[in-house]
Amino acid sequence: MSRMGNGGIHVMNQKVQRETGRKAQLSNIAAGKAVSDIIRSTLGPRSMLKMILDPMGGIVMTNDGNSILREVDVSHPAAKSMIELSRAQEEEVGDGTTSVIVLAGEYLAKSEALLERHIHPTIICNGYLKALDDAVKWLDELAVPLDLNDKKKMAQLVESCTGTKFVSKLSDLLVGLALDAVSCVAMDDAGRKEIDIKRYAKTEKIPGGDMEDCRVLKGVMINKDVVHSKMRRRIENPRILLLDCTLEYKKGESQTQIELSDEKAWEVLLEEEENAIKEVCADIIAMKPDLVITEKGVSDLAQHYLQKANISVLRRVRKTDNNRIARACGATIVHRTGEIQEKDIGTKCGLFSVEKIGDEYYTWLVDCKEPKACTIVLRGASKDVLNEIERNLGDAMNIVRTIMMDPRLVPGGGAIEMTLANKLIEGSKLQEPIIAGAYKAAGEALEIISRTLLENCAADIIRVQTQLRAKHAGGANVTWGIDGEKGTMADMNELGVWEPVAVKQQTIKTAIESASMLLRIDEIVAGTSKPVVKKQSAEPQQQDEGGE
Repeated sequence: MSRMGNGGIHVMNQKVQRETGRKAQLSNIAAGKAVSDIIRSTLGPRSMLKMILDPMGGIVMTNDGNSILREVDVSHPAAKSMIELSRAQEEEVGDGTTSVIVLAGEYLAKSEALLERHIHPTIICNGYLKALDDAVKWLDELAVPLDLNDKKKMAQLVESCTGTKFVSKLSDLLVGLALDAVSCVAMDDAGRKEIDIKRYAKTEKIPGGDMEDCRVLKGVMINKDVVHSKMRRRIENPRILLLDCTLEYKKGESQTQIELSDEKAWEVLLEEEENAIKEVCADIIAMKPDLVITEKGVSDLAQHYLQKANISVLRRVRKTDNNRIARACGATIVHRTGEIQEKDIGTKCGLFSVEKIGDEYYTWLVDCKEPKACTIVLRGASKDVLNEIERNLGDAMNIVRTIMMDPRLVPGGGAIEMTLANKLIEGSKLQEPIIAGAYKAAGEALEIISRTLLENCAADIIRVQTQLRAKHAGGANVTWGIDGEKGTMADMNELGVWEPVAVKQQTIKTAIESASMLLRIDEIVAGTSKPVVKKQSAEPQQQDEGGE
């Protein structure tokens, strides 16, 4: 409203809910803190699980920050933006989804005190961003290079990730699965590393059996059976042909009508169809494959011809599975049967077999030579347990991928955060006076990680936190942090708790940048959505729509 003359002019709709200035900032800070409080108890090895009921009545039991926030329904816009953070973290590095939310919430909480001292939000953001630049630079200096061939150190690294999860008691098993799967999928193409876990490392969950039965197959497993009961269900060193065309008679794209004047023409038509299928099968049989896998359907007649030629057939296989089989056995997917060449046949597979597990038939294409795709078979008591193992395994594989891309480590257990906090608090004395307060607050906020670890262990928070701060004073004892199991100080080098530097950098960057963005908001306008039409006026509208 502007004061012009006598009355005020209404620029915006008066029914809209508006929060401006300090009120909007405090509302955003409160929302950020609320989201971080939900997640806080799931940080570290002594973390608690959350049980969430989704709208369909399914249950999610997990302590993975991203999975929890994905299921939680929030209405506040700032809280929604916080939830996006953990998704970004999950996609970028695959771990640290809980830490990033806890940190962002703490940065917002620290800014509250600065706002009360009437420091402008822009100045707070400048201080935070300056601290971020310095923190990233120091992280690079403190990082220790890792030898990727040192399997023991790699295993320790993945263990510090899975140790905080539900499956910590099976940590060794998961570490082995993650390392095998990622090293199987990794490709080095003329110096360019490509590790595509999402596409080529598939997890198959089969309820039943024992958790120790989980394993990585040197090849692919799919939930399919051969199309004809007389076809071979076990072939050693099979020649595999992959198709993505139908082995049926091609029907016209549009509806076609044929008028036949006599019976003979009808017979000729059927014969044509048979000949077309015979021709397709002849093209396939000429290449002498043992196994044909197609993404589309296979007609009864084609099954008959292929079965007579002693060829096993799988049909309606997913495109993603077909791509995995192609990578595993060295075949090329062919689009037309007339174009099959010898080089398209896959010969690297050692064994094709169909086995029944429970009520389902599973096809195994295993013992491949140099497979560049794999399937991880997970066995466990119930669906919920399997889902949680799959989530944790996904995190472990992402950690291995991240470290293969950037093989540098920093100590975990809150040690690196404490070191950075100490450096930033010391460095704030050398900053310009105007941003020094915000710069120092950015350092203090990093202490939240070790404090939360202590909180979840039910340790004496103030005493141990103060001892740790004293230990790090003057930049000494960089590797000292919190032992998340016992709630005491420990040297991370001896415990073997390390984390990839890429995860830490991403966590701090994402947390500070999002906190800065939320602080810059000085007005929240709600209610700009379309007005709800009353029922009576809505009815004729529906009739109009139906009539169109």
